[in-house]
Amino acid sequence: MNLQQQFEQALLDSKTLSERPDNMTLLTMYALFKQASCGDVTGERPGFTDMVGRAKWDAWNAQKGSTDAMQRYVDLIADLKD
Repeated sequence: MNLQQQFEQALLDSKTLSERPDNMTLLTMYALFKQASCGDVTGERPGFTDMVGRAKWDAWNAQKGSTDAMQRYVDLIADLKD
C-alpha cells in the first residue's frame, strides 16, 4: 500500500476509533490532515472571539512547511487504534 492509500485508510479509521481522542490530539489530527491535503495555512488568523477557529488555525500553522504530515497522520491514527 502506498502512502496515499495508507492516508485514505487512516481517514476512514479515524471515524471508527474506539474512544474519542482528547482535544489536543484532535487538533493535531486536524492540523496534520489539513497540511497533508491542502498544504500550508492561508488566510488571516481568526479573531480572538473565534477561539475554536483560532486554535485550529494555530495548530495548522504550526505544521507549516511540513513535508511529512501525511505519514505523521497515518502514524498518529495507527497509535490511536492500538
